[in-house]
Amino acid sequence: MTEAENVREKIGWYRWVICALLFFATTINYIDRQVLGVLKKTLVDDLGWNQIDYSNVVASFQTAYAIGLILMGRITDRIGVRLGLIVAVALWSLAAMAHGFVGYVPRAAVCTFSIPAWLPLTGGSVITMAATVVGFGAARFFLGFAEAGNFPASIRAVSEWFPKKERAFATGIFNSGTNIGAIVTPLIVPWIVIRFGWPAAFYVTGMIGFVWLFFWIAMYKSPEHHSRVSPRELAYIRSDVEKPAKKLPWIKLFGCRQTWGFSLAKFLTDPIWWFYLFWIPGFLQEKHGLQILQIGMPLVVIYLLADIGSIGGGWLSSSLIKRGWSINAARKTTMLICALSVIPVLFASRVQNMWVAVCLIGLAASSHAGFSANLFTIVSDTVPRHTVSSIVGIGGMAGAVGGILIAKVVGYILQWTNNNYTIPFLIASSAYLVALLILHLILPRLQPMVSESLEPE
Repeated sequence: MTEAENVREKIGWYRWVICALLFFATTINYIDRQVLGVLKKTLVDDLGWNQIDYSNVVASFQTAYAIGLILMGRITDRIGVRLGLIVAVALWSLAAMAHGFVGYVPRAAVCTFSIPAWLPLTGGSVITMAATVVGFGAARFFLGFAEAGNFPASIRAVSEWFPKKERAFATGIFNSGTNIGAIVTPLIVPWIVIRFGWPAAFYVTGMIGFVWLFFWIAMYKSPEHHSRVSPRELAYIRSDVEKPAKKLPWIKLFGCRQTWGFSLAKFLTDPIWWFYLFWIPGFLQEKHGLQILQIGMPLVVIYLLADIGSIGGGWLSSSLIKRGWSINAARKTTMLICALSVIPVLFASRVQNMWVAVCLIGLAASSHAGFSANLFTIVSDTVPRHTVSSIVGIGGMAGAVGGILIAKVVGYILQWTNNNYTIPFLIASSAYLVALLILHLILPRLQPMVSESLEPE
């Protein structure tokens, strides 16, 4: 037995089982949201949508995701991780399955909405929209609201189950589920669509969440109350000294620098990930002529690279801390490396070879994943455990608002430029350096959240 195995055996390992459960929840989360991106061309052709219709459906998800993050983060801090994820996964699985029922809506059906004349700048106008766009928009809205519970709960779970020196690595592992979900989806969804039709893809993927719930309910409790956690492992988990603090009223979190630093970085970088998730399958089909059964392998390569970045980015900063680096230097150095590695994606729309474009996008996705793993971990580095989910939710809401903007911007740019992706890739290439600069200006030393209202009674 090696020295590392000896140490692990003495300390215990059940915290990594919890990390695995979070990983699979995140994988399912991304399978359910990625189905739409894989089926973009199929739905556009079958339902008669244009780029703006598709962007409206995507924006519906992002709007609900923004609302859900700010509410679900607060709810999770109140009801706890275990129940928070039970509610979130059950609801998003039902919402994912609901997409399939839109297939039964007549293609020619329309919905008409009258805007009240008293609203400013509307003039009482009337909006007519295809019923399928409205139906998908409603299903996406409920999916986005429920899926928002995953990350606040998961980051809170990591802060409860891991000491600071392991948190970035643990976050990188569970966050890599986003990429595994994005890999699995283009491999299984085309097969289902060809044999059973596109509604079946939503039914099958939606049911996976209920399988996960069985294991979560059976295996999760807090570390202090879990029979599988040894006293030595519990002592290791609680080895970081956290100053006792009163609970800060939720509204006052908006006055904290930690909240603003995290939120602005999420606002700038999350939209880039949404762009990759919802638009890259269409980019490969429109720019390089791929059919639905050919889309799988390029997406697998992109998200495998992203997986490496997620785990590697978490490992690098955790390794630097173990070597004596400060948390501030380790996190920001890793994030700077990731931000610089994104820049070449600028050329993805200009190259003619599909695999060169795939590698450029894959490098950028990998860098995003490493950047994101460390950005999430900064929350648990700097705020008390009882506010982690709330701040992750607030920052996630900011990222989702950015996602709404990018959905509309990309939709209109592609509609007006005949599917020219140059501007979206230009935005993607620069967002991370700007985000890191703003984060550093707001939190130059990653100070813990300290104020008079956080002092113990």
